[in-house]
Amino acid sequence: MPRVIFYTATTLNGFLADDADSLDWLFAAPGGEGGDADFRAFLERIGVLVQGSSTYEWVLEHDDLIAHPEKWPGHYGRRPTFVFSGRELPAVEGADLRFVRGDVRDAWPAIAEGAGERDVWVVGGGDLAGQFADAGLLDEIVVSIAPATLPSGKPLLPRRIGADRLTLTSVRQTGAFAELTYAVTGAVR
Repeated sequence: MPRVIFYTATTLNGFLADDADSLDWLFAAPGGEGGDADFRAFLERIGVLVQGSSTYEWVLEHDDLIAHPEKWPGHYGRRPTFVFSGRELPAVEGADLRFVRGDVRDAWPAIAEGAGERDVWVVGGGDLAGQFADAGLLDEIVVSIAPATLPSGKPLLPRRIGADRLTLTSVRQTGAFAELTYAVTGAVR
């Protein structure tokens, strides 16, 4: 059974994106562009990606993927990507995209099948990760805290998940970032 991991970065004051859903603040931080050996090792364990519509649209726009679909594998490889949205969204030519509406529990069998023996990466956003937590499907949160703040934006996890469900399993410094890993209890597959 694949594990579900919310692997993300946040500002020091807990925002994933600014009010315009931009991640420019992240790429301005030293090391924020990712791609280091630890990230590549994490990505090797991933069989499926899951993201919300705001994250998907930001990636589309940021890298002009409709005009340059050849850039998609540089982001995520050839892994299936489930995009949760209540709207019609454009698809990147050649990408294995699966647009989903509704509850994460309803989509879980297809997501798990797509992942096979590998893990599921909830790329973003925080509300989608919260939906996986609400459904008892979130196993781990890995959050890198960036040396940046925003006056407002999209919160890391707009849910109440108490200390009774979160166990700190790892703390490390990676460049200018502090990385915290929490096991999430209460998964009910």
